Amino acid sequence: MKKAVQIIAEIGSVHDGSFGNACKLIETAAACGAHAAKFQTHIAEAETLRDAPSPAYFKGEPRFDYFRRIGFTATQWKELRAVCDANRLTFLSSPFSLEAVDLLEEVGVGAYKIPSGEVTNWPLLEHVAATGKPALLSSGMSSWRELDGAVAILRRGGPLTILQCTTAYPCPPERVGLNVIAEMRSRYDLPVGFSDHTNGMAAAFAAAALGADVIEKHLTFSRLMYGSDAANAMEPADFRQMADGLAAIWAMRAAPVDKDDLTPYRDMKLIFDTARPVVGGQTIERADLAFKKPGDGISAARYRDIIGRRAKRDLPAEHKLAEADLG
Repeated sequence: MKKAVQIIAEIGSVHDGSFGNACKLIETAAACGAHAAKFQTHIAEAETLRDAPSPAYFKGEPRFDYFRRIGFTATQWKELRAVCDANRLTFLSSPFSLEAVDLLEEVGVGAYKIPSGEVTNWPLLEHVAATGKPALLSSGMSSWRELDGAVAILRRGGPLTILQCTTAYPCPPERVGLNVIAEMRSRYDLPVGFSDHTNGMAAAFAAAALGADVIEKHLTFSRLMYGSDAANAMEPADFRQMADGLAAIWAMRAAPVDKDDLTPYRDMKLIFDTARPVVGGQTIERADLAFKKPGDGISAARYRDIIGRRAKRDLPAEHKLAEADLG
């Protein structure tokens, strides 16, 4: 993976089998501030029975027919990877079969994303680990026990990142599971990210603030496009705004503030000066003091220490008090 923190544009199958749309979505992802473009590599004959039911969120056509129709050839996948390279994006994909892993190895995939529905597909996980490539593990439909098994396998391979995810389209706020981000980091001592299925940016921003180093979000030209992902994806203008916000949040996280370092506020803090003329030898009273800027005199927090002391000399009004003026 290219960066310690990164934004993944989940293109998935939004292209609907159009190679031209797939290329343009990569270019759009780069223009919107993504660091990686993620696809799904489906080989229908290798991954699903012909009569397998479609998920509830997508019943437009039979599952087998859909995945066969939107598949790309090895040559096309290589060209898509080249488009990613030209746009300085990491080329990622989720394989759904052993054959898909082999295809992606031929293509030269930069990293693998394990989709949540494949967490218990141990042969697939072992095949991915054997490549030694980086992997991102989605946790959407998995229990801790299932994730433990998947993590144990994938640790044998390349660098591993685990993503909190809720498999719901769209995911309502009460099911986002931001608490799981810290639990994953503690449990596995691995980089943690967030695969966002909500509508909007709030969940991605909250996850980044809570320590997510990777944010994945579906990208589409329009939410009116056909397919399983487009209706719950983010359009380019919003994706760009989200990317800018995430960059700002990660910059905040990378720059901790020392509350004892008051240097930036030196000229903004209150100081003492005399509110009215004071005669030498006079005892300073509260009415003699004013609290004004700049902030390089005696601190206003010490005003009780000044009351009752004597002026060593005559002091005009608006005089900035110093220790040398007081007995």
